[in-house]
Amino acid sequence: MNKVLTLMLGLWAAVPSQLQAQQVYVSRNATISFYSSAPIEDIQAQTSQAVSAVNLATGSVYFKVQIRSFRFPKSLMQEHFNTDYMGSDQYPYAEFSGKLQGLPADPADGAYPVMVDGKLTIHGVSKEYKENGTLTLNSGRLTIVSSFKVKLADHRIKIPSLLFQHIAEVVDVKVNATYLKSAPPQAGTR
Repeated sequence: MNKVLTLMLGLWAAVPSQLQAQQVYVSRNATISFYSSAPIEDIQAQTSQAVSAVNLATGSVYFKVQIRSFRFPKSLMQEHFNTDYMGSDQYPYAEFSGKLQGLPADPADGAYPVMVDGKLTIHGVSKEYKENGTLTLNSGRLTIVSSFKVKLADHRIKIPSLLFQHIAEVVDVKVNATYLKSAPPQAGTR
């Protein structure tokens, strides 16, 4: 009887982690774009190479993007962005790690307003952000959309005085990620 009770308790304890594994969604091609309006020239860039994961059971969310993956309308803008401003060789990635707040306990298909609260690391500097977003579930697919502002000085991104009219001090960032449910890990694999 004790063996059966121990086995049942062991299975019961495993249920939450199995449920959590079933609630993990992964995006391998999240889109991140930014726009900077300045008196002389507007600057915009986009990448669809960000990766992200969301665990609906815990609300955890993570994004990572290679800085050099952003594409600009002009190659010279892209070169200056990577070498003069972002130091992409020294700081190759931007990352966000945080929590989705406002999720229903058992979300069904539909759109949900959420608050995204976490730490954004750009140019080697981390800063806390708390932004609104929308999470949409539709037939096993999850989409997260958010937009927010990033003040360059908060991440120690310096604008040379000669170029202050070319680049805004605050950049509008948009995130659009579509996720698929991740398969639970197989026994014996990592």
